[in-house]
Amino acid sequence: MPASIQRACHNRLLKALPEADFALLQPHLMTVPLRLGEVLIRADTPIERVCFVEDGILSHIVTAADGKQIELALVGREGMVGVPVLFGTDRTPHEDRVQATGYAWSVSSKALREVLGSSPGLHALLLRYVQSLNVQVAGTALANTRYKLEQRLARWLLMCHDRTEGDELPTTHRFLSLMLGVNRP
Repeated sequence: MPASIQRACHNRLLKALPEADFALLQPHLMTVPLRLGEVLIRADTPIERVCFVEDGILSHIVTAADGKQIELALVGREGMVGVPVLFGTDRTPHEDRVQATGYAWSVSSKALREVLGSSPGLHALLLRYVQSLNVQVAGTALANTRYKLEQRLARWLLMCHDRTEGDELPTTHRFLSLMLGVNRP
């Protein structure tokens, strides 16, 4: 049964797991809807659940002392949110917000920690994902400091396109301005 569930997964991390590692994780997985604007992980609060995106887009967002926000990274079916759990911590100064609706596989942080303890292969795979996420954050920092708004928007749209099926992206001007760190007008 776990093999058939794994084959049906769209999340690339879950799909890449050896069958035995997926079998350890599978009893703890449940699907959850991703609703536009929903905050899955709040800044400076315990991370209760880790989510592996099946369909939709999430944004890692940082908030400055003045309340202004900017996106650090995008997460689609290639990844997960709740990365601090992999490092043994239970909170982050950032938030993870749904930017395009869909659904995800959710696992409690406690259950994931237990599975990680018995599966070095799973832990290694997820840490490789963290490296790719760090590369994306570095690219975002570079783009935000070196490129014009039009170039940053093009980059962001292409990254969103990579994480969706089709050519439509349901977003608003307000959300775009937040993601690009600019005023809405």
